[in-house]
Formats: sequence, C-alpha cells, structure tokens
Amino acid sequence: MTKEKRAISPLREEDFSEWYQQVIKAADLAENSPVRGCMVVKPTGYGIWENIQKQLDHCIKETGHENVYFPLFIPLSFFEREAAHVSGFAKECAVITHHRLEEKQGRLVPAAPLEEPLVVRPTSEAIIGDAFSRWISSYRDLPLLINQWANVVRWEMRPRIFLRTTEFLWQEGHTAHASAQEALEETLKMLQVYHYVVKELLAIPVIIGEKSPAERFPGAKQTFTLEAMMQDRKALQTCTSHDLGQNFAKAFNIKFSNPAGELEYAHTTSWGMTTRLIGSMIMCHGDDDGLRVPPRVAPKQIVIIAIIPKPELKEAILNFADQVATALKKELFYDQPITVFVDKREKRGGEKVWEWVKKGVPIRLEIGPKEVQEQLLAVARRDAPVKEKKVMKVDDFVKQAASLLQEIQDNYYSQALAYRDAHLYTHLKTFSELKDFFTPKNEKKPEAHGGFVLAKWCGDTETEKLLADLKISIRCLPLEQSNTEGTCILTGRPATIDAIFAKSY
Repeated sequence: MTKEKRAISPLREEDFSEWYQQVIKAADLAENSPVRGCMVVKPTGYGIWENIQKQLDHCIKETGHENVYFPLFIPLSFFEREAAHVSGFAKECAVITHHRLEEKQGRLVPAAPLEEPLVVRPTSEAIIGDAFSRWISSYRDLPLLINQWANVVRWEMRPRIFLRTTEFLWQEGHTAHASAQEALEETLKMLQVYHYVVKELLAIPVIIGEKSPAERFPGAKQTFTLEAMMQDRKALQTCTSHDLGQNFAKAFNIKFSNPAGELEYAHTTSWGMTTRLIGSMIMCHGDDDGLRVPPRVAPKQIVIIAIIPKPELKEAILNFADQVATALKKELFYDQPITVFVDKREKRGGEKVWEWVKKGVPIRLEIGPKEVQEQLLAVARRDAPVKEKKVMKVDDFVKQAASLLQEIQDNYYSQALAYRDAHLYTHLKTFSELKDFFTPKNEKKPEAHGGFVLAKWCGDTETEKLLADLKISIRCLPLEQSNTEGTCILTGRPATIDAIFAKSY
C-alpha cells in the first residue's frame, strides 16, 4: 500500500521538532534573523499575533486596566533591590555597558563606559515598582491597574522560533492593592482572562493550576499557570499570573497611608502572555499538511482561489470571485466582518491550493469556469482531509459561513481536548513507574512518549530535585483538587496534593 504523500516532511511522528520548524517555514510565519536567537515575524505570523493582541487588549481594558509604556532599559541597581528576582533572571539578562561608537583601525568599537550598566528589559517589575513608589501615597490611589505591550530580551541558550527567542513580544500587567485578598483576587481574575483567550480564541485546552515552589516566578508569593499539552505530549506553559505579595513593595518602598493614617506596604501582582502562544497553536493544532489556524485568530478566515485555465476566462472568474468576497464581507463572525482574501495570482490552481493548506486558512473556496457557469462554490475546510470538498450554492454558503467557521473552531478544541485526555494518566503510583513512563524506548532519537501524569505529591520542595535526571517537572498543582489521601509518587510518603508531572518546553 502506497503511503499518502503529505505536505510537511518529516511527519510529526518521525521528528516533531523538525516538523515544527518546517511548518513555520511552509506557512511563512517567521524566520531566524541575522541576530542569533532573534526572529523576524512575517505578515501571516504577525497577523495572528495582532488578532490575539486586539482581543486580549479589549479584555484587559474591560477589567479596568489602562495601557502604559516603560523604558526598554533598566538600571542595574533596580534589579539588585529584589534578590530572589535577580537570581532568577541573572543568567538571561543582556547588559549594556557602553555608549558611543568610534572608529579604530577600520572598525567601530564601543568608546564610552556608562556610569551604571543598563539591563535590557527581561521583565518590568523592577522599573514599574520604582514608579509605583512615586505614584502611590494613599489608599485612595489603590488599586492601581496598568498594562504594557512591549518587547523583552532574555538571552536564551537554545532558541526556537516563537517558543524561546532572545527577543520576543509580550504583554505584562502590573497592579497594586491595599490587601492580600485583593491582590490574590486580581491574580486569579487575570488568569481567567488568559483562560478565555487560550481556550476560546486559540482553541487550546489547558489545566489551570498553581506552580510548585521550584517553578514559581522569581520573587513571587504564588504563581498560577495554564498548562497545555502539545502533540509530542510535552507541556507548554501558555500564560502565567503572579501574586507578588509585598516582596516587591518592600524592595521598592511602595507604601500607602491606610484610612487610619498608618503606613502599609502595598500588595502587588504581575501577569503576562507572549508570542509563545503562536508556538503553542502550531504544536497543538498543526498536522502533517501544515498549519491549522483557529478561525477566531486567523488573519484570513476565508480564501477564494481563482483557478484560471485560459486567459479569456480570467475576467469572468475574477468578477465572480469578487462578488462572492463582497457578499461574505458583509457577514459577521463574533461581531466582526469575516476576513476574506481573493487569490488572483497567476499561479497554477493546485499550487495555490497547497500554499493555503500549509498556511492553515480555515476555509478555501475554489472557483473555476464550472463554478462560474453553475453559480456554485467548491468549499474545502481545513479541519477536513485536503481533497474533501463540498459543492454549495453561493447564497447558502454565505448564510452559513459564520456557523461553518464556528464548527471549525469547535472541532479544533474538541480534537485537542481528546488528544490531551487520551494522554493524561492517573494509574502511576511509584517513582519507579514514573521513571519508566518518561524514559523513551530510543534514547538517541526519542519517539513521542510520556504525557501528563496526575499523581499525589507530598509538597516537600526538596523532592522536586529527584525529577531533574528524568527531565520532567511538576507543571502545576491543579486548582481543582480531589482532596483525597494517597501516597507521594516521589517518596511514597502520605500525600494529599494532586500534581501534574510532565516533560516541557
């Protein structure tokens, strides 16, 4: 039996890491830049990011936050004020030590040392904490709710486009509150906003939980996370929300006068989402023919492919395509006009079809002489086999377009959820079983193995060190706990905490 040819090589099951890189290339999402570890995000990739950004920004503003912008450069002394924060980011920091270039022996060299080195923003708690200390003096100034859309730099040792790059785009929220309870409520509220974005927009199922102490954001009191499973069964942290307690308030002297006139330290939070979400979308939904973009974040939701076999048929086909596009643009999908693109390029029809398959456009309409003559559309969905098409009347398709897009959106989520649930295991009870489960059969070229293991943990942070050799970690402690007694999978000691164990990105 002849093996069906697919658009992406290697296949997911053959080499998932290389498959991921080839999908990015085939979909024309991004490319490596001349600067090591940095990426150039191309129009399709940036279009996905813009759709995520636009809808998340709306959600953030609906919860009462306002957008600001802080400098890219942060004085080194600011980082030194919060020891745990510094130690957590120190190895990833890029530092500027000089300004001004001078020519020497035909080369440009840094000429003037800075009075104080500047850290290129890896995150903004330090510089925003300094601002909060000036902006807050009374309980009447609280809560203070801000958000920033920016770029950050973290010097990654093993960069990978969208997942770990030296520079990436993100959003970071920062708030200050009068009480610990208010700060915790804020942290969990924004976690639910992220859950909406990841689930409803990107169609990615997640486990909502709290990070273990070893995985906590540096300097945080508590860190909460959304953990998703990729198709190689590894976990990917999609978003995080941090209750910083009073740690940063004490480091940066963020005080307020309470109603009794007494000075107190504020309780702060921070929370963030990055272009990593695009990587999670690729690895969660992509198949061996390329990208599959959920309609709610697709830059082009419907592409009309004009197939022109003879020059004399060009005008009629293009006119028909434009008429269909005009009708579709009047239809709404989540209160926004459906985005439609007519591909009029002078390329072979099959070539154009495969380009859009690999780019993951949700719906393709193919229009040739027959469709024009019969006033019909050949409709292909990206959640169906590539060669599967349905012939529809124009009016019928236009009326159903929004509901078809919703069906595709729902299908992507249900497929990802079924995959996640099929690889979530609860039967492992001992460390030996855990080790065997996460050990690939082929150490030199590991096959897809493992998954999510839901097991009991005793809560002893020292036990997390046992996981290092297995290259796994506690991904989170699910917020929905069973509250049952059992034995710790790492030590065999009595335990009540449910924990998710997995390999991760």
